[in-house]
Amino acid sequence: MILTRKFSPLAILSILLILTAGCSHWDRFSISCLTCESLKDPLGVNTLHPRFSWKNNSNRQGATQTAYQILVADDIQKLNENDADVWNSGKITSSSNIWVEYAGKPLHPGQLLFWKVRVWDENGNESSWSKPARFGVGLLDKNDWTASYIGYPSGKGFYSCPQLRKTFSLNKTDKKGAYLLHVNSLGYHEVFMNGQKVGEDVLSPAVSQFDKRSLIVTYDVTPFVRTGKNDLIIWLGSGWYTEGLPGVAGNGPVVRAQMEHVHKGTSETVLCTDASWMGRESEYSRISDWMTGRYGGETLSGNLETQHIVFEAPDELKWGEIAVAQIPEHEVTPQTVEPNRIMETIQPAKIEKLNDTTFLVDMGKCLTGWFEITFPDLEKSQEIVMEYADHLDNNGGLAKQGQTDKYIASGNGTEYFINKFNYHGFRYVKISNLKQAPQLTDIKAHLIHTDFEFASTFECSDEDLNRIHDMISYTLRCVGLGGYLVDCPQIERLGYGGDGNASTVTAQTMFNLAPLYSNWLQAWADVIREDGSMPHTAPNPYAAGGGPYWCGFIISASWNTYRQYGDRKVLEKYYPVMQKWLGYVDQYSVDGLLKRWPDTDYRNWYLGDWATPEGVGNPNHIDERSVDLVNNCYISVCLGEMENIAEVLGKTEEARYYSGKRAQLNNIIDETFFDAQQGYYATGSQIDLIFPMLAGVAPEELKDGLTNTLIARTIKEYGGHLNTGLVGIPVMMEWAAINNQPDFIYSMLKKKTHPGYLYMLEQGANTTWEHWAGDRSRIHNCFNGVGQWFYQAIGGIRSIPGKPAYSEFLVDPQIPEGVTWAKTTQETPYGKIGVHWELHNETMTMEVEVPVGSIAKLISPESAISTQINQEVITDQSDTVSLKSGKYFVEYTSKR
Repeated sequence: MILTRKFSPLAILSILLILTAGCSHWDRFSISCLTCESLKDPLGVNTLHPRFSWKNNSNRQGATQTAYQILVADDIQKLNENDADVWNSGKITSSSNIWVEYAGKPLHPGQLLFWKVRVWDENGNESSWSKPARFGVGLLDKNDWTASYIGYPSGKGFYSCPQLRKTFSLNKTDKKGAYLLHVNSLGYHEVFMNGQKVGEDVLSPAVSQFDKRSLIVTYDVTPFVRTGKNDLIIWLGSGWYTEGLPGVAGNGPVVRAQMEHVHKGTSETVLCTDASWMGRESEYSRISDWMTGRYGGETLSGNLETQHIVFEAPDELKWGEIAVAQIPEHEVTPQTVEPNRIMETIQPAKIEKLNDTTFLVDMGKCLTGWFEITFPDLEKSQEIVMEYADHLDNNGGLAKQGQTDKYIASGNGTEYFINKFNYHGFRYVKISNLKQAPQLTDIKAHLIHTDFEFASTFECSDEDLNRIHDMISYTLRCVGLGGYLVDCPQIERLGYGGDGNASTVTAQTMFNLAPLYSNWLQAWADVIREDGSMPHTAPNPYAAGGGPYWCGFIISASWNTYRQYGDRKVLEKYYPVMQKWLGYVDQYSVDGLLKRWPDTDYRNWYLGDWATPEGVGNPNHIDERSVDLVNNCYISVCLGEMENIAEVLGKTEEARYYSGKRAQLNNIIDETFFDAQQGYYATGSQIDLIFPMLAGVAPEELKDGLTNTLIARTIKEYGGHLNTGLVGIPVMMEWAAINNQPDFIYSMLKKKTHPGYLYMLEQGANTTWEHWAGDRSRIHNCFNGVGQWFYQAIGGIRSIPGKPAYSEFLVDPQIPEGVTWAKTTQETPYGKIGVHWELHNETMTMEVEVPVGSIAKLISPESAISTQINQEVITDQSDTVSLKSGKYFVEYTSKR
């Protein structure tokens, strides 16, 4: 293979001069990315024992933190060694810089605090202090509240989007302290203070299981309050808090809110929601009943000028009495995930005239979020209908997905529509009853998702792979709204465990999702039943289909979250829930194998794999051999994860128990499902061949034969295509990375015919589909598990068992025939990993970046006969070289 570009001698010399420069002031540690409970400057953490993390940066090779000092104060002016009396840790000898637990004076709810950190390196050199950060402790107990839940009585009920108002006066404003507004809404909310929107959040709060929990969002309204009269408006929309769903009471969205003035450890309640508030119907109302296929949209009446009166001149409007609501007891806790925000604004690609009054807007790509339009002149009471879909049907018409908005014109002023408390998954918008074509410049769409951080980049010499990777990454953004990953944003909007399990490793590689999984795993813990039964979604508003791979999310996602981010408390918190669910599994095991459990009012179907090209696992065409094999292999994986979790938690006896239980199960699976005459397990499908190997079911002596059968059947029976579904894709990718099978995966990914990712792209997709043929949903979290392979195999960055958060990791690119270079970065809790390799005629060069706090284990290619690192010949004959923090230039010479 010949590389398209090479390093010049001058470029290599420049790199080496940088990498070997002597220690100077500029390459001492600098500190960045301060977080508390993995959030930047959170105003309401959900604990009195918060944990701090930061990243150390140095240009020196081998730099290591050996000690740290943390200061915490209740006033930023006191954030120094003499005055920081909340906590001055002193110099603590430790290399830890993630999840460092607070150990100062007892904290209390509603407190606002400031902190900073400095560290020492291996030579005893002391860093400068970091920039200050802040964190607040949320309201953690019902006794912390004096506010009442209030709503606005309305004939529209849950379809109402009311505005609740309170005017109040401040004799003076103490800007040295802070005014914090804690908002606990059942349904969505936005906050406006003195005519200005507070923050950039939309569709807040994140999701929760309302019969168990609702969430608090805390805002710093200090910049908005003023001396004298103040006006506070909280605007509500029902969202998931809607009639007929678990935990929903009353007749519409409700909220309680409490404003506290916080300064130097003191707290004073400024106002709270009570019977003295006033309310009104807004110009918005919801369409449809917020159920699968019927999420509807919103109706908006009146022009833009009318809509703004409530903020510019609220006294000109009529305000009525509100109602104090009686809400059943439930847990009320601070939100542990970033808010939803508008992350990108998209202009339409084209507008097509369908008839004299109907127009089809093509946004050019699929997205999840809001639609915005300024209409041409309209007549009074003219009703414009906007229908949305992510694709067109076979006849060129809009696919029916139950997404509709309406605008009722005022007949004057600026006729303008934008969503408020609902959203859509769409590419196309059909606008009806419009007599004049809208202009491209008058239309926008806004991509909305949880404001998580991007954590990786991937690019290689094969543009097809780049396109697949980018489609996966963008799809995950489109399904990551509301503090969880939905299956699809337009039809179901449910946090399916199967889709979640299939994409967790990929999603957590591509983005920093520690806060999102904190919120989502809490929802899973909230939905388990008394007998240990799990539904297939969390939150769990109503019944949905799935199987054990869906229910076991609480185990696999917790374990993967620990591996990715190193948060041990995730395992501590949910370990009892995991055990409870495995007890339920035991109840439905026959002769040692899990068999079909009953459908319930919150769970149906019993799937193995799902959404396969040939229907294996389809509830209407079930092959029970594959279903039972896949499900029991997954239980084996869960038992292995439980063994690991118990070890981390110091539960040695329980770890031994799960190890023995798994070994016993694996023997039964092997004896039951292996067909010696055929030489494969169950049906011999791709997942039936691979999963027993990955789960440790297949004896070592069978693996070569199974692998050969897998490759042969893929070529002969499937035409070299992927022939698996939601469960099989991540199983296949993990197996391939562990067993160094890049050519097998690459050959299938390069297929441009059905089924495959390039087939989707060739059909114009920019988000992955629910089914390989494009049925139903074309924004879906079904097949995104392939994303992990780009990083683990081609990028060569793989975690090491027992080394969470990439404290140690492998650098071992697996290069398929046809790929000549790849550049990969991955942000970890310790910092950025970078691997950039290129193939030359007889050499392979690689730039490797190792963050402070991590160690890279460099695996030499089998064909390498010599290795140089920073022009130094490596004489060590072992296959692995350890690299401490720093940047390295590696060169392998291979056999001809």
